Amino acid sequence: MSEIYDLHCHSTASDGALSPAALVERAHLQGVTALALTDHDTTAGLDEAQRAAEAAGIRLISGIELSTSWQGKCLHIVGLGIDPAYAPLAEATHRLHNTRLERAEQIALKLEKKRIPGALEAVKQMAGDSMITRTHFADFLLSQGHVLSQQEAFDRYLAKGKPAYVATPWADMGVAIDWIIKSGGVAVLAHPLRYQLTASWLRRLLAAFKEAGGQAVEVVTGRYNAEEVKNMADYAKRFGLAGSAGSDFHSPTNQYVELGRLAPLPAEIQAVWELLH
Repeated sequence: MSEIYDLHCHSTASDGALSPAALVERAHLQGVTALALTDHDTTAGLDEAQRAAEAAGIRLISGIELSTSWQGKCLHIVGLGIDPAYAPLAEATHRLHNTRLERAEQIALKLEKKRIPGALEAVKQMAGDSMITRTHFADFLLSQGHVLSQQEAFDRYLAKGKPAYVATPWADMGVAIDWIIKSGGVAVLAHPLRYQLTASWLRRLLAAFKEAGGQAVEVVTGRYNAEEVKNMADYAKRFGLAGSAGSDFHSPTNQYVELGRLAPLPAEIQAVWELLH
């Protein structure tokens, strides 16, 4: 039986809709044989996911998706095969939890100024002990009838340049890559085409990422079409990076992104799972 890898997904430990155990079970039902749980800036869901993976008979790869800054831009770096107990990484996730809480307070204040009260209490209730993300605010705006979709919430309120956007001082990209590598993991640049960079900026980013110790780039995602996969495979070859594949699954309600429903990784590039121990 061929292996089916999905190396990017989210649970209720950050902004996913399914608990870690339910996420693993869904992945198993979709035929995934190796799954990486990569919640935003937290490893809180990994223990539950590991128990579920052992019960289901699939391989769980310990992961995280770190929010980072580079050249004034917010970028996401996925860590695969990390040791969540590595002290600098564990300390960083604690700081990031506080950073996200502070950002949530500022977003809520901005929404209040737009005559939309009650956001902070609502998103805290939604998140519980998990990370508060902008998706929680999008769900709040949707539930209150201020928008008709999550995407509209970002487009009207939460995206950069919009009324409730809050610039956040994330960790430096190179520092985050160092945390991942020294914890025993592999650093992967997540969904590079989502940042809407020009070709020149993307080349600069990939060069800087590689120089900082980055080892792989997401070539296949749940949203990339065939042309985008080919484009990213070409970039991976050009910069000597391995290729990763991940759905970036968040919720069963998104019919276009499903666990394990991924195009094949192009054969001409090294697969990131070959780097995992």
